[in-house]
Amino acid sequence: MSQDPRTWRAEVVGSLLRPPDLVAARERSESGQLAQAGLKAVEDAAVRAAIELQRQAGIDVVTDGELRRYAFYGHLIDAFDGFDREGGWAIPFRDETGEQLILKRPVVVNRLRWKRSMCAEEWTFLRSVAGLPGKVTMLSAQQAAAYYDPEKSRDAYPTRDDYLADIVDLSRREVDELVRLGCTYIQIDGPQYGALLDPKMREGYRQRGSDPEELIDRCIELDNAIIQGHPGVTFGLHVCRGNNQSKFYAEGDYEPISRIFQKTAFDRFLLEYDDRRSGGFEPLAHMPEDRVAVLGLVTTKKPELETETELKTRIEQAARYVPLERLALSPQCGFASTMEGNRISHEQQKRKLELVGRVADSVWGQS
Repeated sequence: MSQDPRTWRAEVVGSLLRPPDLVAARERSESGQLAQAGLKAVEDAAVRAAIELQRQAGIDVVTDGELRRYAFYGHLIDAFDGFDREGGWAIPFRDETGEQLILKRPVVVNRLRWKRSMCAEEWTFLRSVAGLPGKVTMLSAQQAAAYYDPEKSRDAYPTRDDYLADIVDLSRREVDELVRLGCTYIQIDGPQYGALLDPKMREGYRQRGSDPEELIDRCIELDNAIIQGHPGVTFGLHVCRGNNQSKFYAEGDYEPISRIFQKTAFDRFLLEYDDRRSGGFEPLAHMPEDRVAVLGLVTTKKPELETETELKTRIEQAARYVPLERLALSPQCGFASTMEGNRISHEQQKRKLELVGRVADSVWGQS
């Protein structure tokens, strides 16, 4: 399999559904019934199976499915002392029927103290067993900013900026360590950008005294501070509109945040384009000539399988704004941003991954 990022046409965003035995092992571990070594053995087996699933589906660059994390942000929360896992402000997720659920976010309550690397174990194991190009996913600084509460966090960090200074420094060190360990593709997950494209959420920021445009510029500044200065390493930015148990929290097209394509240092943009909430492809016209747009056309939120014809038509539409040679294909988001996972089966997940691989092979001629 080619190590040239320009040839990667089929990839996943990050997380995969947790197998039942892994969920059970984690529950036993957290209740003290299973030693850490026992949990690691189950995790290792699950990661091997996840890699094989992607290989068989024809995915060009693979992840470990984020199977060692309790949520997509778990690598950050579990690597440092200082967070209360569920003590932060809650965020509502919804679906088209109006059904809602509330996700309790982490909150920083003490100065962050390093316990272990965020992603080194994930990467070194993936590198040792994959036999394919691999990537690691990390959280954007501005998403981590959501884990600061002016009341609960101020004894640890007087201001959000004090906290973010640590987040940027620690994230930058993690990137340095991953690069030292041979990682050449790091994806930053930035759902906070998704909040900044939603008209209603933008108005909410204004009412609370924050300028959405200034927040976008701040997001760009923080992300660039983390990733710049690593020649030979591919950096991707994933932007979605929320993903939790088949629900979302934002909607709107990418135009309000389209300057991220030009002003950030990312090489690949993994973008959600699976339904009407995503808007059209027109904002892709802002994409510079040296960047790649990975089209998230296959939904992870619903079990229905898209058709090859549908996906090819959508790729043709996107190619009006970005040449075909700078496009790729992926699911729209992870399949399990949290342990619970989206409301689809493992078999449906497999079919969707196979569809991504099959269409990418057909469109770009990759084997």
